[in-house]
Amino acid sequence: MRAFLSFVGYRLLRALITLWVVSTVVFVVMRLSGDPVPLLLPPDAPRSEIFRVRAELGLDRPLPVQYAVFLGNVLRGDFGRSIHFREPASRVVMGYLPATLELGLTAFLFAVVVAVPVGLLSAVRRNTFLDHAAMGVALVGQSAPTFFIGILFILLLSLKGGWFPTSGRGTWAHLVLPALTLALFAMASVARLTRSAMLEVLRADYIRTARAKGLAEVLVVAKHTLKNAAIPIVTITGLQFGTLLGGAVVTETVFAWPGIGRLAIQSIYNRDYPVVQCAVFLSAVIFIVLNFLIDVIYGLLDPRIRAR
Repeated sequence: MRAFLSFVGYRLLRALITLWVVSTVVFVVMRLSGDPVPLLLPPDAPRSEIFRVRAELGLDRPLPVQYAVFLGNVLRGDFGRSIHFREPASRVVMGYLPATLELGLTAFLFAVVVAVPVGLLSAVRRNTFLDHAAMGVALVGQSAPTFFIGILFILLLSLKGGWFPTSGRGTWAHLVLPALTLALFAMASVARLTRSAMLEVLRADYIRTARAKGLAEVLVVAKHTLKNAAIPIVTITGLQFGTLLGGAVVTETVFAWPGIGRLAIQSIYNRDYPVVQCAVFLSAVIFIVLNFLIDVIYGLLDPRIRAR
């Protein structure tokens, strides 16, 4: 038990350090992007008004002071008021978060439900037509850019087929195309890694022994092979979920999906520091928490990992 707690504590410390690094990078990059005050005032605004707005936003202070204030506010969950929306940045981002979670969860379910069985079947039926066809499609899914796939879906399934709306959020029909677009890369990655993990285990001696004992192939695959190949599969699926949430920017932009990715892009154009910082920090928190949970699952699945 002590070894497991030490294992979890080390992973937790590493996650906290990563959060600090992410918050620092976001702070520095946003300050390098330019001064947002000219976007808030007319071109002929007097200098006194410019100084007043800068003081109101805290931009007249030295950068080390701004950084210290920023970190203190982050610890309290306070990212300041949005320059564009004129309300707390955290409230703005949390208003867009459900749309991103809806899109990411649906894409993740698509990826897992399709990719794991496809990878399993490709491994069991390796070097057959099914294997070559599945891996060929997976290669295309990993190679094609997300924006290209999204535009292709809009042209074929929306404009020509008339089956789904082209953009926006509302009914389940609005969700299908962006979720499929976002899920394709994850499907390809999960399918290929599932196949590789399964093939590695299928070559093991204990699998040959299980077959020699006369066990049915279904039991060999389900009970012995899949269980021992679970760690890399859990890894890639967990990381892909974090990637889907954090990498939904292109998909949300193509389909005008009102999520935090599209909000972050708009806020960068508006130089809305608080909203961008909150959106990026929240995405990083989700991704790091998922990594931490995956590490904990590692320790539960394979006790040998706790000693590393």
